[in-house]
Amino acid sequence: MSKFKTYIDETTNELFHKVSWPSWSELQGSAIVVAIASIIIALIVFAMDFTFNKGMEAIYQLF
Repeated sequence: MSKFKTYIDETTNELFHKVSWPSWSELQGSAIVVAIASIIIALIVFAMDFTFNKGMEAIYQLF
């Protein structure tokens, strides 16, 4: 049990004193970049899916 308590104490100490957390503005900037990248990737996937769907419909109408 003492090993577990030591682990918790060391983990807590590291999280509060040794980790450099981003500031609120850095966090917001990163979140905006991730949101924009996600939207762009979603639009690319949508365009690929739409194009493939229309292509397959055209092929199926030939038969």
